[in-house]
Amino acid sequence: MLPYALIDLHCDTLTALSVEDVPLLKDLRDPPKKAKAAAVLADRARGNDTLNLPDRHFSLSAIPEEVRWCQCCAIFIPDEFLGDEAVAYYDLHRSNFHRQMEKLAEKVLPCCTAGDIKAAWACGKTAAVLTVENGSALAGRLDRIETLARDGARMITLTWNGENEIGSGNVTGRGLSGFGKEAVRELEREGIIIDVSHLNDRGFDDLLKTARRPFAASHSNARAVCGHKRNLTDEQIQEMIRRRCLIGLNFYNAFLREDGLPAAPDDLWRHVEHFLSLGAEDCLALGSDADGADLPPWLDNPGKLAGLYRYFLYRGLSTVQAQGILWRNALRFFQENLAK
Repeated sequence: MLPYALIDLHCDTLTALSVEDVPLLKDLRDPPKKAKAAAVLADRARGNDTLNLPDRHFSLSAIPEEVRWCQCCAIFIPDEFLGDEAVAYYDLHRSNFHRQMEKLAEKVLPCCTAGDIKAAWACGKTAAVLTVENGSALAGRLDRIETLARDGARMITLTWNGENEIGSGNVTGRGLSGFGKEAVRELEREGIIIDVSHLNDRGFDDLLKTARRPFAASHSNARAVCGHKRNLTDEQIQEMIRRRCLIGLNFYNAFLREDGLPAAPDDLWRHVEHFLSLGAEDCLALGSDADGADLPPWLDNPGKLAGLYRYFLYRGLSTVQAQGILWRNALRFFQENLAK
């Protein structure tokens, strides 16, 4: 028996790039080549239904019929893009998201609230929530937050790995900027969920002093189990539990184990077990990082991902606990924290 539903807090499927796109991204930073590269990328985005391609980690057509699915679809913005370039890149993929929502309307509905998600499920469709990975989409302007809210974006990672106008990711050492702290408060006012995945420890500490509402780590694991600094420390996890936040388990091999070997189901279980030992039963969810990371082959499509329900029961979780991780915790968090 599969779960009633599944909510995945993070995938990069919307902006996942083919090999031939990479040099075009580089050309965007070369003034003589920029206009042509932007035109080619825009043309590809208009004709590429990235959310329904075969052989991807996530594809609408690969979702098991019996599973009600909610997919958070991130507009991932590379660290190389700042200011107007980041805005243009965001606009390109925001338009592509809404184009796909219209073209694939028989399969999927764009959702902004928990009520929207339930309504999509009630008519047998996948719920899609637009999110943003990298606060460079704001281009250092507070008025951009209202724009993102109007576009339907409902969660934003403050940084990616590097540095932007808000603060620094996990490969750098600075905390939140003055603008970043203002942005946190404005994001909360607009009902856009703040996502701390990729944020470094100093930025996390700054956020704790600034945030007044619960936030998320959409795709982060436990650092005590796998020591990568993209993962959360026990102290961070405990503070997130205290604040009724949400944590999505990341399936990237390098965040599941440290030795470079392919991750096995037991590696994921060690993270689950550790989170539960800290009291995170009501905060734990799924954040696959599909189509944005090297996933183990036993988790590389929607059918296998849905199979985690049976695996969690096999490992001894109750039905309530397993369904909590797969969908109930995330839906409750959305109900309480998404803009109405």
